[in-house]
Amino acid sequence: MKKTVTTLADGRELIYYDTRDDAVRTAVDTRPLDSVASATELRHDALLGDSVAVASHRQGRTYHPPAGECPLCPSGGGRQSEIPAPDYEVVVFENRFPTLAGESGRCEVVCFTADHEASFADLTPERAALVLDAWTDRTAELAARPGVEQVYCFENRGAEIGVTLAHPHGQIYAYPSATPRTALMQRHAAEHRARTGGNLFDDVVARERADAERIVLETAHWTAFVPYAAHWPYEVHLYPARRVPDLRALDEEARTEFPQIYLELLRRFDRIFGPEEPPTPYISAWHQAPFTGADREEFALHLELFTVRRTSGRLKYLAGTESGMSAFSNDVPPETAARRLREVAGK
Repeated sequence: MKKTVTTLADGRELIYYDTRDDAVRTAVDTRPLDSVASATELRHDALLGDSVAVASHRQGRTYHPPAGECPLCPSGGGRQSEIPAPDYEVVVFENRFPTLAGESGRCEVVCFTADHEASFADLTPERAALVLDAWTDRTAELAARPGVEQVYCFENRGAEIGVTLAHPHGQIYAYPSATPRTALMQRHAAEHRARTGGNLFDDVVARERADAERIVLETAHWTAFVPYAAHWPYEVHLYPARRVPDLRALDEEARTEFPQIYLELLRRFDRIFGPEEPPTPYISAWHQAPFTGADREEFALHLELFTVRRTSGRLKYLAGTESGMSAFSNDVPPETAARRLREVAGK
């Protein structure tokens, strides 16, 4: 992997990731851009104990531009985008409309391909491996920044999820503290350790493998399953065989095998509802351990992939009980979801 670091016209960092060592990235961003002015404020919720990022500047972010004006496509034909080069493999840059900035953290955009019409599932294994390298590199670099406690790599796909740019891309958030969801998992892991002497994540994966009914895919170095208490209609958790706290600690065997199993999962997601349905909207989320704390090694890196589509033409909305009380219900039994994801293999 070759990494080339440069800056955009307003001073934001942009990084090219290339598979070829002889790739030359000298294009310059000549747009007349003003400096990024973010006004993020983290406000503590005294009742729930979490924080809310108030980021009013995001109201003006780019919203569903026509394909010819996509800011994530390469520059060319007299039009300049966020990526100055006329072509690229994988690019990461600071978000112009960040939710987190400065002491509150950092937000980055990850472009998986220059092809506006593609999706992650269309990538070659080599390109998916390069994206994994980029995620890992960004995790390492952001971990070294003062005030960063956790790094979250994720992809939102589809208008139903709320995506405002159709180009295949993801995001990386560097948080100043552990997220509430991670802190909750850590608390339950500590309680499980005190009660049983075992690791919660290891025991969950072992139970799913022993049961086998909810296993979707299993290889030498990865296990993908629909969790016993899935919150979403179709939800898959992907764990490496060897427990590690974050992407930096994945061994070469797991890294080599990841593109094949992940691309297969994404392709199966697109087959769930049949060929007449538009591409399945989803969220794909890497869960990594916070960088400090005695219980860091107890955490297990894993990816959670889920969709809000519950059946053809119908979405699962987070209505009264989910939004108001965080009490989920699921219309699709996890065993049914796992069976369907096994059925659509290779179609």
